Amino acid sequence: MNNDDNLLLLQSKLKYIFNDIKLLKMALTHKSYAYDLGKTDYDSYNERIEFLGDAILEHIISDLLFSIKPELVEGDMTKKRAAIVCEASLSRALKRVGAHEFIYLGRCEKNSNGRMKEAIVADAFEAILGAIYLDGGYDIARDICLELLDEEIKMVLSGETFNKDYKTQLQEILQKHGNVKIEYIIQKEEGPEHDKTFTINLFFNDKKIGEGQGKSKKQAEQEAARYAIENMTEDIAD
Repeated sequence: MNNDDNLLLLQSKLKYIFNDIKLLKMALTHKSYAYDLGKTDYDSYNERIEFLGDAILEHIISDLLFSIKPELVEGDMTKKRAAIVCEASLSRALKRVGAHEFIYLGRCEKNSNGRMKEAIVADAFEAILGAIYLDGGYDIARDICLELLDEEIKMVLSGETFNKDYKTQLQEILQKHGNVKIEYIIQKEEGPEHDKTFTINLFFNDKKIGEGQGKSKKQAEQEAARYAIENMTEDIAD
C-alpha cells in the first residue's frame, strides 16, 4: 500500500476527508522522522500543530463538562478534564481506531516501538485534532474529537481514571516470579535550585532497563518505569 492509500485509509478511520492533505501529513510527522530527513524547520513536524490541538482539546472537553454536568464544581471539572485529556486516554482512543500505525517516525523511534508509546501517540492525537480544526473548523473538530474519545469520556464520567502508577505496575510485572532487585538511581540534577530537572536511571537486577526525566525525583522515577514497560523485552518480562 503506497503513502496516498495509507492516508485515504486513515481518513476513513477518522471519518474526515481533508481539503489540505499536507495538514494531515504534518500532524503525523514526529520530529525524529523530520530530523532523519535533515529537516529542522518547525513546519516539517507536528509540535506546533500539536500545541494548537492541545488548546482545542481543552476547550472541547471543558465545554462538554460545563454543558452536561452542571452539578460539578470547578475543581471536579478540572479533575475530570485532566483524566479525559491525559496521555493514556488519548493514546487509547487513537490506538482503538488504528490511527497510531500511520505516524511517521525516525529510525530510532521506530526501532524502539515508538508507535506504541503513549506520549508519541497522544501527541499525534492532539496534532491531528489541530489539523482538522485548521482544515474544517471548530465544529467539525469538536464532533470528531468527541466521537474518538466517546468511550474514554464515558469511563471517566463513571468514575474511572487512566492515570497510572508505572512504578507499581512495573514492580508487579518484574516480581511475578519472586523477589527481584529494582533500583532508581539519580544520574544527574540540572538547573537552579527552584527549577531542577532530575534524570533517573532504572536498574533491574543490576541491568539498566530505563531512564526518565522530571521536575521532581518522583516524576523522573515514574517516567523511567514507563519507559521500561513500553520497551520491555521478553527476557526481562519472563
